[in-house]
Amino acid sequence: MSVYQWARQEVRDSLHRAQQEGFEPGLSLRALLSAVVQQSKGVRSIEDLADELQFLAENLDDDQDYSFMRP
Repeated sequence: MSVYQWARQEVRDSLHRAQQEGFEPGLSLRALLSAVVQQSKGVRSIEDLADELQFLAENLDDDQDYSFMRP
């Protein structure tokens, strides 16, 4: 299992537990994202973290073609 597969499974498990507590998925994901960002600040520079978050935000559209991608 890769670390990315592990992370996806952790998020699925966390969302399931949040749903059992009565929390909405959107709010739960926002809270998880906030917690991850806060923890990341402790092990990464703010500039590095901001660059990654900006990259992720700019590439949210799964259907968008990007010039750096090969066919």
